[in-house]
Amino acid sequence: MMNKFLYTIVAASITIGAYAQKSDGTTKSLLKAEKEFAEILAKNGAKVAFTTYSADNGLVFRPNPVNAKTYYATQGDTKDLSWTPAYARVSKSGDWGFTTGPYIYKGTETAYGEYFSLWKVNDGKWQLVLDLGTEHNKPLNKPTNEFIEPKEFYKPKFLNDKQREAGANIIATTEKTLNATLKSYGISAFAGFVNPDVRVLFPGYEPILGKDKALAFFNSMISKVALKTTKIDKADGGDFAYSYGVAAVDYKADLRESFNYVFVYERQADHNWNLISIVFTPADR
Repeated sequence: MMNKFLYTIVAASITIGAYAQKSDGTTKSLLKAEKEFAEILAKNGAKVAFTTYSADNGLVFRPNPVNAKTYYATQGDTKDLSWTPAYARVSKSGDWGFTTGPYIYKGTETAYGEYFSLWKVNDGKWQLVLDLGTEHNKPLNKPTNEFIEPKEFYKPKFLNDKQREAGANIIATTEKTLNATLKSYGISAFAGFVNPDVRVLFPGYEPILGKDKALAFFNSMISKVALKTTKIDKADGGDFAYSYGVAAVDYKADLRESFNYVFVYERQADHNWNLISIVFTPADR
């Protein structure tokens, strides 16, 4: 099995060599890498695509987070997955970005949903760091594309691991405060932590866009959320950060369910960190 997998990668290497996935610090370059990733999958299959484009420590949520290269080395191949970015952002440091949009999986039955992918730059190339998705019925709404370029470029020249850790700790404190507030005041606590342009991906629903709609959605069905953070990472530009972990969701219908979550934070002018992306996907517990 492994030899066959490696042979498949080598056989496709000539084709893949034409794809650079290079980063020039722009959202446009990230979208280009994402497009090339989708083209490789359509032509050579998911094994080759994810092995080529994932970072060595990249994770896919299937449903729980697992190393992408390890996972696809042992999975049956598929060319039936396609997706289209609808929203993309890149940090002003040019080394960190994310995309999200609709996907279609044409298996035994056609499945629809929304994907979320987070990318980082390594040796000048975009690499997939996190990939997950939420499934819903055939969409009724056509997505409105929004691809936002960084307003400026800023990357500290002498940033070390200790400073990066200190930066991540700021986000950890924000998330701890959010978690404590959610426990004390229920789901309405999200109101103080989300941006006006927040995007929520939740299983069974098309994207929920904007603070008002997000809060109305949460308040209609959820009473409490408890977060257990696994990892936090901050862009070197200091404008974006992400976290992922496990969330216990208590519904108003007296039901509890476990989810994996990914949050994306954006630093505001007042130095607070607000959520601009909230993704929940079912966890296997």
